[in-house]
Amino acid sequence: MKIAVLIKQVPGSESPLNIDSSEKGLEEGQIAYVINESDNYAIEEALQICDNNGDGEVVIVSMGPQRAQKVIREALAKGAHRAIHIITGSDEFADPLITASALANAVKEEKFDLVFSGLQSDDLGFGQTGVILGEMLEMSTATLAMSTEINDGKIRVKRELESGYFQWVTMTLPASISVQSGCNTPRYPSLKGIMGAKKKEITEVEFNDGDAFQAVKKLYAPNNSKETMMIEGSTDQIVESLVNILKNEIKIA
Repeated sequence: MKIAVLIKQVPGSESPLNIDSSEKGLEEGQIAYVINESDNYAIEEALQICDNNGDGEVVIVSMGPQRAQKVIREALAKGAHRAIHIITGSDEFADPLITASALANAVKEEKFDLVFSGLQSDDLGFGQTGVILGEMLEMSTATLAMSTEINDGKIRVKRELESGYFQWVTMTLPASISVQSGCNTPRYPSLKGIMGAKKKEITEVEFNDGDAFQAVKKLYAPNNSKETMMIEGSTDQIVESLVNILKNEIKIA
């Protein structure tokens, strides 16, 4: 069983997110970067499948600047076997379609049986990359996975639905699965794993198609303001004034 796990490096939840002087990005020197939360569960799901089957290979795949190798090494320390790193600049932004295209080009020759990804990233939260990649690689796809089972060349997935309901679906391999946070208990890197990760292979792939990236015009924090307006008059006058304010000033259609 050959399994790819997509991971992303994101700002830690307790990091100060200060906008830099260009107003197009964050001051990276103050940010502690970590593995995207739901990606940890994707790593664990892939490792458990290999553990249960007694063999297999887990390959970490990540797209980002050179600093992303910190979280790649952490994933390798947890037990993944090797990694593929698609290198971008630190100030470049890609939408899910561009990201999935770059990932597909980098892994299409690998012929993975499974691709696991976290449900969505903590920074941008698109939640689309794993599904688009599965389509590009002509794989079965499923999202919101809470549990998986491998039997007779097929994968059975427990999906979380609305209002506390769940759905079991069975799909043929290869498949791309986006997992939900909380679907398992992610392991911590051991000391042996940390030492061994230094020797594991990371294949670097350059991605230089600058025209494919999104352009950020301005990054800013929204200003909060409070205003109280007293409306007086008869009931009809008050209603008319409220409708006018909601429609023309607050812009509620």
